[in-house]
Amino acid sequence: MENLRKHAILCPNCGKLVGRNESRCPYCGISNPGSWWKNRLPARAFLSGNHLIRLIIYANVGMYLLSLLLNSRPPGFSANPFHVLSPENSSLFFLGATGSVPIERYHRYWTLISASYLHGGLLHLLFNMIALRQIAGLVIEEFGLFRMFTIFTVGGVIGFWISYRAGIIFTIGASASICALIGSIIYYGISRGGAYGKMIYTQIGGWALGIILFGLLIPGINNWGHGGGFLAGMILGYFLGYQDKGRETRFHRILGTGLFALTAVVLAWAIIAGIYLRMGI
Repeated sequence: MENLRKHAILCPNCGKLVGRNESRCPYCGISNPGSWWKNRLPARAFLSGNHLIRLIIYANVGMYLLSLLLNSRPPGFSANPFHVLSPENSSLFFLGATGSVPIERYHRYWTLISASYLHGGLLHLLFNMIALRQIAGLVIEEFGLFRMFTIFTVGGVIGFWISYRAGIIFTIGASASICALIGSIIYYGISRGGAYGKMIYTQIGGWALGIILFGLLIPGINNWGHGGGFLAGMILGYFLGYQDKGRETRFHRILGTGLFALTAVVLAWAIIAGIYLRMGI
């Protein structure tokens, strides 16, 4: 037993028992699963799908709580459930809301990333995180972890860019990025075909239909961002490919890791700038 512990580890990507000196995991294909950096944070957080999804959720919750703390007065309750515990627009602006005003007037192009981690109320945050938890896991399973994060990040940026070009003045929320994940998995279902592909297409198509109806019925929804994210997700799914067509390559890993690092830098800057701007008022 002692000898087994010395020569075997749990793969940091798939969690299966593998040899410490294996050049590649026989189950998920990740190279050098026993390497030092892949078994240390933040590498482990990025190499595990559940860890990465939780990390995205924690970042969203943390930014939401901070936006409440930056309010000029304590947040109150409202008869409108979507306005319960809502941060002020000034707090959201300080932390990186996007749109034509932040981009054109203040040249804050980095907000195309940070806006995906901001929410306008408790229900807004809750609904988006539930959707993220359910959909992101499926995208990781079919596309891989690095491709999922690429679709989430780039899809959100494209969705917000399209909404900015359409004249949306001020916008936030993870829904553009989530719509990109939905678009990618719908592309997967159509491309793969067969009974399984049809089941995936039907299941996720329900999410897409619900978001469309929600956007048509509720005022103030950024439908340009939703539609742009959805279209971006389908295009990214096509160009990045999915697991049935080929495992994630070095390019996918470098791209996903680079976007992860860029997002961390943007959010750190948003937090520092937000606190500084609020203290300066």
